[in-house]
Order: sequence, then C-alpha cells, then structure tokens
Amino acid sequence: MTDTIRVTKFNNVHLKLHCDSSIAYELSEYFTFNVPGAKFSPAYKNKMWDGKIRLFHLMRGTLYVGLINQVKLFAQEREYNLEYDSIEDFSERSFSIVEAKQFIKNIDLPFEVRDYQLDAFVHAVRKKRAVLVSPTASGKSLIIFLLATYFVAKKVLIVVPSTGLVHQMASDFIDYGCPPDLIHKIYSGQEKVTETAYFVITTWQSIYKLPNNWFDTYGVVIGDEAHQFKAKSLVDIMEKMTKCEYRFGFTGTLDGTNTNKLVLEGLFGAVKQVTTTSELMEQGTVASLKIKSLVLSYNEDTRKLFAKTKPSYTDELNHIILNGARNKFISNLTNSLNTNTLLLFNYVQHGKMLYDMIKAYDPDREVYLVYGKVEGEEREEIRKLVEKSDNAAVVASYKTFSTGINIPNLHNVIFGSPSKSRIRVLQSIGRGLRTSEEKTNAVLYDIADDMSWKSFQNHTIRHFSERVQMYNQEKFEYKIYTIKL
Repeated sequence: MTDTIRVTKFNNVHLKLHCDSSIAYELSEYFTFNVPGAKFSPAYKNKMWDGKIRLFHLMRGTLYVGLINQVKLFAQEREYNLEYDSIEDFSERSFSIVEAKQFIKNIDLPFEVRDYQLDAFVHAVRKKRAVLVSPTASGKSLIIFLLATYFVAKKVLIVVPSTGLVHQMASDFIDYGCPPDLIHKIYSGQEKVTETAYFVITTWQSIYKLPNNWFDTYGVVIGDEAHQFKAKSLVDIMEKMTKCEYRFGFTGTLDGTNTNKLVLEGLFGAVKQVTTTSELMEQGTVASLKIKSLVLSYNEDTRKLFAKTKPSYTDELNHIILNGARNKFISNLTNSLNTNTLLLFNYVQHGKMLYDMIKAYDPDREVYLVYGKVEGEEREEIRKLVEKSDNAAVVASYKTFSTGINIPNLHNVIFGSPSKSRIRVLQSIGRGLRTSEEKTNAVLYDIADDMSWKSFQNHTIRHFSERVQMYNQEKFEYKIYTIKL
C-alpha cells in the first residue's frame, strides 16, 4: 500500500487525486458533510437522498480545484505524501503592492482606493481564485472593477442574482470611468452574445441553461453575492467554465455552515475576510448603527392558544401577517419616521397591505412597493428617486431589496416580517449602513412577536433570540423594548 497522493489539475473546475483505494475511501469520508435542513427536502423524506453532500467523487477521483488547501491539510493530518504533476498549476501569480498601486494610478479612478480594498485586490490577483467576504458599504463593487479591469484582456463574466443588480453594477462601472460600450448586460430577453464588450454582467437565471461552449470565451468569472452559488443552477454555471482559470466570489456574509463554505471554496477558492462591519464603523466608513428590537407582547388568550395548539411555523406566520393590530403598529411606525425608510416583508400579500395602509395615511408621501413582478429598470428608477428624496418609504420584499441594492441616503430599516437567516438579516442591515452627505447614522427596527406561555416559546420569538446572538457576534449596539400589542 502506498502512502502517496498525486495531484493532477484535470481542468479549471476539478483536480484529480491519484491514490490507492483505502486513501480514496478516507478522502470520500473527509469530504462528505451533512446538509443543513436536508430533512425537510422531498428527496430526503422520500428516501431518495441521505441528506449528505459528497465533494470527492470516489469513482473518478475528482475534487474541486479550490479545495487544494483542504487536501494539503488532509495529507498533513494523516502523514501522507503529496506530489504534484505540475506545481505551477497551484502556484501563486507574482503581483506586488507597488505594481497594484501603479495600475490603479494608470486607470485614473475618480475615487480613492482604501487600504483593505487594495489588499483584497492584490490577494485575489496573486491567488487567481478566492472568496472575498466584504460587508455591505465596504466598496465591494470597486474591488470587482479593479479585478475586471486588470484582467480585461481575458474577457470577464460577472454573475449577479437579479436584474436590478445588473443595472447597478453597470452603473457603478461607469461611475468608476468605464466606457459604457465596453459593458454588455444580459437579463430576460437580452442578447446573449457580444463581440465588442469586455465586461459581461448577467443574472445567473439568464445563462445557466446555455451550452458549455458559450462559457469557453471567458477567462475570468466574478460571482457577486457568491453565497447564493450553492444553488444547483449556479454550481452548474461554474462547472461549465472548465477553461476559466480566474475565479472570484464576493459576498457580504457567509451563513456559518461548513458545508456551504466548502462548496464556495471549491468553486472559487479559499475564503478571505476583507474587513468587518464593526471595523468600518470604527473608521467612520459606514453609518453608525443602532438596533431597536421591538418585542410585541401578545395578550394572554393568544399565548395560551398558541401553547395549546403549537401551530406550525407557516401557520404562525399567517397569523402574524394577518394581524390587524400588528400591521397598524408597523404602518404607524413607518409613518412616524420622517426620513427615508425601507420596510421589508416576506409575502406579497403582506407587503401590499402595509403599502396601502402607509399610503392612505399620507397620500402625498413618496411610497413605493417593490416585489418580484416589478421590473429591474423600475427598481433601479425607484432606487435613484429614493436617493434624491429625504422622506420616502420603500415597502419591499426581502428577495428584491435585502441584497446588494445601494441606497446611501437610507436612514431606517424595518423588519416587517421575521427572519432567522443569518445572510438575509446581515444583508438587510447592510441596506442602511451606507453613508451620504446628509447621513452618518442608521436605525434598524427589528420587530419580534412574543406569544410564549410558561415553558412554551413560539417559533418567531426563538428566531429573535438567534438574531440577538448575531448582533452580539457582530458587535452591534442594540436595545430591546417590550410593547403590548
């Protein structure tokens, strides 16, 4: 039996590990993980899937290239020898800070590059692939622009989760000095092929069904909001890009699970924390955040009923969004805030009710409703209108406005619907962290619903406890207020 693992780069997606069968089985076990929430999936319930993800293909001996550091760790822990057919395939690119600064000077940016942005740019160029965790308002799009411009000769594909972000990324590039004719935007109904543009910005939904050869022309792929790349369609895109050597994923936050982190690292490369929200607050780069946690205390009859019936999470949510007193409280809160406010909801029915109540209170106030059926161009127009306003209210779904949307002149964020997703919560908070000439402070109103009785705790109050833990981890300032509903 040999104790050597020989590493070959199969393509830019997979590496191949040559070893004897006993080591292969160890590798298979090492790179097998339980998927969080798998027990709720139909495939698991129907016993068609065991709820595990296997990153090492036992029969083919293949593993994502981005997990080479994990292979090194595996070999080190077990004292196996690691050999490479070509060490150059896994070596870093030479790129100094001096070279980076000269490059930035040559492209004549209208904005100053911050130290952490420069470090992230240099790190990514050297490593050739990376997941860069850069929180909202840290200037993530500028780092993306630097990388895209540096690798412009290789043709760059930038993948974003929504049409609104296609327009916003293109707008950011133009603000940084990119000629508009070098940018091609792909979304619903748009042409998929361009002969003249160097930067192609697309939604993943527009390209994931395209044939493999469509992706062969790109030498660089940049995934914005990369935490969403764990979805099968997004993984398929990355696996089709076998000729693309340079891969960079950007996200404001990861969900904390080892499984999803390793999938992202496999597709893009090792994770690097660019900076943190608390560091940005200390530097004055983002707005100072205060969180007001408003715990709505339900009456005794409701508490006893919930303790007795123990409704499902879905039934509890239905009770919450149809509760007239709760909706009146939220609309009154929104109307009491005389600066730009974003009110986030989960269900369209709920959003429409809140929009109507807020609009009825003051017909002259700028109030906008945004959800899935509102086209990307209209969302972008609303974003620009709110940026010029001083007392607008945007009632928006989490899916459309919690991620990526850039409104520096946004003072308040209200969680109108409960959420326990770490990514969604932190991304939503990020909507209020950007600074403007008129704004240096932001307030988050986190609305929680307490229907607990004795030892019984309802779903959403437990989720609120998880959000409080999040706030503590992120070092956010918060205060809890109990309000009788």
